[in-house]
Amino acid sequence: MDINTYLVESEKTLSTNFNSNEKTERLLHGAIGIVTESGELLDALKKKLYYGKELDVVNIKEELGDLMWYIAIILRELDFELEDILDLNISKLRSRYGETFLEHKALQRDLDTERAILEDS
Repeated sequence: MDINTYLVESEKTLSTNFNSNEKTERLLHGAIGIVTESGELLDALKKKLYYGKELDVVNIKEELGDLMWYIAIILRELDFELEDILDLNISKLRSRYGETFLEHKALQRDLDTERAILEDS
C-alpha cells in the first residue's frame, strides 16, 4: 500500500470524539499514541531480553502498524508528506555523519546546522 492510500484509509478509523475541532488536540492524540505504541514495542523486546521469551515478531509488526497509524494523524494534521520527512531525515543524518556512523559525531553534533537543514525545507 502506498502512503497516500494509507493516509486515506487510516483516517476512516480515526475517532471524532474530540472536545474541539482544534488541530492541537488531534496532534496530541497522535503524539500520545506514538508514545503508547512505542512502549508496547519496548515491552515486546523486554520480554525477549529479560524474560527469555521468543521474540514476538507478529506483535512487533502490529506495533509498527499502530505507530504508523498515529504518525499518519500528525502527517495529515500538519499537511506533511512522509517522503519529505524521510528526505529531511536523511539530509540531517548526512550532515551529522557523512556516509557512515561514527560515535564521536553522534556525541558532538552541530545542532545549528541540523536545524538549518530542517528549516530550509
